[in-house]
Amino acid sequence: MAEAGPGPGPGWLEQLKSCFAWSGTSPWTLWLFALLCLAGVLRLPLRISDNLSTVSMFLNTLTPKFYVALTGTSSLISGLILIFEWWYFRKYGTSFIEQVSVSHLRPLLGGVDNNSPNNSNTSNGDSDSNRQSVSECKVWRNPLNLFRGAEYNRYTWVTGREPLTYYDMNLSAQDHQTFFTCDTDHLRPADAIMQKAWRERNPQARISAAHEALELNECATAYILLAEEEATTIVEAEKLFKQALKAGEGCYRRSQQLQHHGAQYEAQHRRDTNVLVYIKRRLAMCARKLGRTREAVKMMRDLMKEFPLLSMFNIHENLLEALLELQAYADVQAVLAKYDDISLPKSATICYTAALLKARAVSDKFSPEAASRRGLSTAEMNAVEAIHRAVEFNPHVPKYLLEMKSLILPPEHILKRGDSEAIAYAFFHLQHWKRVEGALNLLHSFRMIPYPLEKGHLFYPYPICTETADRELLPSFHEVSVYPKKELPFFILFTAGLCSFTAMLALLTHQFPELMGVFAKAFLSTLFAPLNFVMEKVESILPSSLWHQLTRI
Repeated sequence: MAEAGPGPGPGWLEQLKSCFAWSGTSPWTLWLFALLCLAGVLRLPLRISDNLSTVSMFLNTLTPKFYVALTGTSSLISGLILIFEWWYFRKYGTSFIEQVSVSHLRPLLGGVDNNSPNNSNTSNGDSDSNRQSVSECKVWRNPLNLFRGAEYNRYTWVTGREPLTYYDMNLSAQDHQTFFTCDTDHLRPADAIMQKAWRERNPQARISAAHEALELNECATAYILLAEEEATTIVEAEKLFKQALKAGEGCYRRSQQLQHHGAQYEAQHRRDTNVLVYIKRRLAMCARKLGRTREAVKMMRDLMKEFPLLSMFNIHENLLEALLELQAYADVQAVLAKYDDISLPKSATICYTAALLKARAVSDKFSPEAASRRGLSTAEMNAVEAIHRAVEFNPHVPKYLLEMKSLILPPEHILKRGDSEAIAYAFFHLQHWKRVEGALNLLHSFRMIPYPLEKGHLFYPYPICTETADRELLPSFHEVSVYPKKELPFFILFTAGLCSFTAMLALLTHQFPELMGVFAKAFLSTLFAPLNFVMEKVESILPSSLWHQLTRI
């Protein structure tokens, strides 16, 4: 048989018609013949039925060892794909095959581009929802973050595990550069050293730079760094913060007098204000950790009165936790009345503290059975709605409050409505829920509330970006809580079924070669039966001289 020539040129159908003298053949028959030629089916000089007979004879000559090797190899490959898919799903929360299909194959197959003008014309409601989701996926500084030297490092010494991720510490470094530095630092040698120290990745290099800055001058930010990272106890940290307070107050008074003399002086005063507020807040937290709770509450109240506009530190959340420790529930309600406002951003501390106060009024005598018989009273309805609201805002918190999931040290940054915020809240507030009799029982009775509410009822729909951000903020040894619970991707189930099926075929073929050979032949015969039927119909439609002419090409 001659080799196939180059592709057909113009008028090839008419030339082929005149060559074989098909003057009476219909155009539909010619088009069918052309398609079969392009598919390569009619290039063989033998009849199609003879080709199928040859294939069948070839399959009959295969030994059972071939089928064992074939099915075993298929099982191995599908098993490797399954392992990779499962690992990728556990790490990134999505299927690798599905992601590649959507990202790369779909555009090639004519899929709709998400950036097309047609898709950009969304409604105002959808646009507002998207903007809200983006804002809710913003990472926030944890108001109750622990001390690195006295708490985080101590955990590392005991367990050998790192409680903070590189991403979390990098965000803290950016915060320190934003709050504790300004453009005029190069004019003061100690501040210039600290400006470089905040950028250092090595903790020992940062500590050495802080000591070097203190040799030149009483630098408040240097004391802050040593209190945060070098002090191994809260008592040591408090002493260093008191020294920082003395230096910081002097800098604040000087810059306050010069703040209106120019933009540089105004930036320096803003930096000195941030430093002073940070020092006083950390001193109040030291007092709270050392058991001087009333002193801590007074310091926080004075700080909020002196700097009412600096809400970025969220000092009211520190105040709420300290007031709950004192069981001053009336004062807690007063703080909530001011900060639990529709115009202010919500947090797990705000929502769950409000729910705790509502639950405290009814939890001691609440019974789900009795409530189902007689109905809910007004106070019970308010408590249920408050818990409903809190669980919808952050559905991860009940797992930790009900001790269904183990706690870890909270990160330095949190994602609102995410697992990181739930850990930070439960770490400090679990004791307050336990102190209120029946509060956890009431929460347990309504733990299933959020599952039908992922599309949003009291708040915007639950953002889909929380899992990815929480995996960056939380250490690898912690199993990130995912909401809503994701089903296993189709390709993981498919590869698992394929791996199991092919492994079973390999085992059966090895144990019962003759019986499996009969089954394989019967399966192939059934599989090729429709193809044989189509080929017979094609042969009956095409002219009888066509096959003879083609064998002579």
